Amino acid sequence: QVTLVESGGGLVQAGGSLRLSCAASGRSFSRYTMGWFRQAPGKEREFVAAITRSGVNTRYADSVKGRFTISRDNAKNTVYLQMSSLKPEDTAIYYCAAANLLWCTSEENDYAYWGQGTQVTVSS
Repeated sequence: QVTLVESGGGLVQAGGSLRLSCAASGRSFSRYTMGWFRQAPGKEREFVAAITRSGVNTRYADSVKGRFTISRDNAKNTVYLQMSSLKPEDTAIYYCAAANLLWCTSEENDYAYWGQGTQVTVSS
């Protein structure tokens, strides 16, 4: 069992930056591929980024490539999402999730554990 708690969301102007954190409790955080997803009002939840257990491999949605960076600190049981050059269309609730897999996956169904989400609002 893994419990995930996101933090770091807020209101930021377009072009600004935010860093989201996701703290995991429970055993064996380093066994999980970690992902970030987001859901904008009236839209389906979508994949943002993922990182493998060791942090060596990462994967990004095309819409955030070059602007967002996912990283993890296994000693702190925490995964991060550094967001830069934010756009109004990045406004969404951001969720972190854990998958007991070896590879980076963008499929929601692969993730067994989810956080409660943190709101990110980007003003124009």
